[in-house]
Amino acid sequence: MLSELKSLTDALLSAAKKAGADAADAIAVEGRSLDIAVRKGALEKAERAEGTDIGLRVLVGQRQACVSASDTSDATIAMLAERAVAMAREAPEDPHIGLADPEQIVQDWDATALQLADTAEEPAPADLQGQALEAEASAFAVTGVTQVQSASSGYSSQNMHIAASNGFAGGYTRTSTSLSCVAIAGEGTSMQRDYDGDNRIFAMDLRAADDIGQTAGTRAVAQLGARKPPTGAYPVLFDERVSSTLIGHLLVASNGSTVARGSSWLLNKLGEQVLPKGMSLVENPLRPRVPGSRPFDAEGLAVSARNIVEDGVLTGWTLDLATGRKLGFASTANARRSTSSPPSPSVGNVALTQSTKTREDLIAEMGTGLLVTSMIGSTINPNTGDYSRGASGFWVENGEITYPVNECTIAGSLPDMLMRMQPANDARMWLSRTVPSLLVEGMTLAGD
Repeated sequence: MLSELKSLTDALLSAAKKAGADAADAIAVEGRSLDIAVRKGALEKAERAEGTDIGLRVLVGQRQACVSASDTSDATIAMLAERAVAMAREAPEDPHIGLADPEQIVQDWDATALQLADTAEEPAPADLQGQALEAEASAFAVTGVTQVQSASSGYSSQNMHIAASNGFAGGYTRTSTSLSCVAIAGEGTSMQRDYDGDNRIFAMDLRAADDIGQTAGTRAVAQLGARKPPTGAYPVLFDERVSSTLIGHLLVASNGSTVARGSSWLLNKLGEQVLPKGMSLVENPLRPRVPGSRPFDAEGLAVSARNIVEDGVLTGWTLDLATGRKLGFASTANARRSTSSPPSPSVGNVALTQSTKTREDLIAEMGTGLLVTSMIGSTINPNTGDYSRGASGFWVENGEITYPVNECTIAGSLPDMLMRMQPANDARMWLSRTVPSLLVEGMTLAGD
């Protein structure tokens, strides 16, 4: 299939040149997906999707335009190129856009070594349904579970090829298999809901369906009798399920697009301490068998591991070519793009330094405070880092979990919160964001 996608990108580049573009890059994506959902022991949904999408970016001087389509006929490709060039001629000039120089283009890579695609056959719908049914049954087997809101499984495969008029051309395949379950415990206004799930590149790595269903049910039952916690200043432990959101806010603030707009609370923090000493945040796009890996970026640059934060110090921004030129730095090879948009900087796999302490150790150390396992809503001031989110989880007293809590708000200042973090050692290493549970002292809780 990749050879067919290469033919499409070649045709798009040829049409762009014929239409009058000075430079161009093209992307072709072929994907298929299968989604199965069950409810009360019966099939509720079975959906299959297949298709090929193409995208073209043309540059006329320092002006650019992007077009896309799901029709891959020669007539459509010619029309896309003509429209793109006409649009680019009317677009505003941008002195920072442009393809990579030929000497910047990656010359060699090994997509196979990254193990991004399962070599097994696509699963049969009946097999996916069987997994979902097993997860649902396991959730129902947990005493106290009254409903299973959903149990679903899915599979997807995507082939992608990128080519540019500077000589770059490359493609690879990704697959994904998933299974999830949402359980409900209790009745009426006292009902509580929780979930569990897994998503892997290789189906053989997926956690067992009965484990996922049982965990979802157990988590839901544990929330029964939840009430508001007291209002005040307390330590908050972000469970590993939600702790990556804190690091996500740091990644957004260090993204070159955010910085270039001047809307980042990390402005003027380059080279300064933003995490506790001894903690680093490392991006590695070359981790085998991990969803965020890639052999090259969307502009044809070679990718490699880099420290976003090293020993607590912010070392650089996340950049593609355009934002790098705007900010006066080289690209960090973080360009990503879709068929309908130009490249933009985006982070893939990141890992935060872990400690030797378990989550239970941190619970014992926090004394009295809140263990957060779920969050809703988000109020983050991008300029100041002021933080406020709805939360639920468990109240901790004297280092022990005492009762479930909900309907509370946690608030603080992200810059201060990140500087006070204490990590555990429970990050799941197969995720693209490996972030352990994080204890933050002195947050404000609004509850009872």
